[in-house]
Amino acid sequence: MTRRDSDPRDLARELLGRDYDDLGADEQRVLEHVAAGSFTGRDADELAQAHATWGNRLADRVAMVGGSWGFIIAFGVVLVVWAALNSGVLKALGVKPFDVYPFIFLNLMLSMLAAVQAPIILMSQNRQSMKDRITARHDYEVNLRTQLEILRLARRVEALAADVRVIAGKEAGPGGSG
Repeated sequence: MTRRDSDPRDLARELLGRDYDDLGADEQRVLEHVAAGSFTGRDADELAQAHATWGNRLADRVAMVGGSWGFIIAFGVVLVVWAALNSGVLKALGVKPFDVYPFIFLNLMLSMLAAVQAPIILMSQNRQSMKDRITARHDYEVNLRTQLEILRLARRVEALAADVRVIAGKEAGPGGSG
């Protein structure tokens, strides 16, 4: 039991009280890592980045920019400037406004922006959900591995305590004091 390269099937019966084949894929993977004495794997963010396509990374960037206060403030400034220019500032300068009130062209631009931005942000949210699932699975594996290692250590301590009691009993002798 003190060897690190033990069999995952034996560990399943010994620590979990179940057959290896009855366990889920996550539990089997954890038992294989415990048996081999290796780590459980990479961080969830590393895994998500490793599998991210160019489109995934772009969606994340668009969601990061589109959901920021900087974007909201800058967009608000653009709207105020647009309305100011087309409400009379350009007319006062002798230039014909390009989108007079009720700002139909502005409405078109805002609708197109929303039509494009919404699905991109949803793609980013779906990707974040995938990252969260990977994180949850990774956390479960780490917790299970920790519990298994604690069980192994507890059994080793119990075995050592039993050995110490046996040795102490032999040193004390049949009727003597130790």
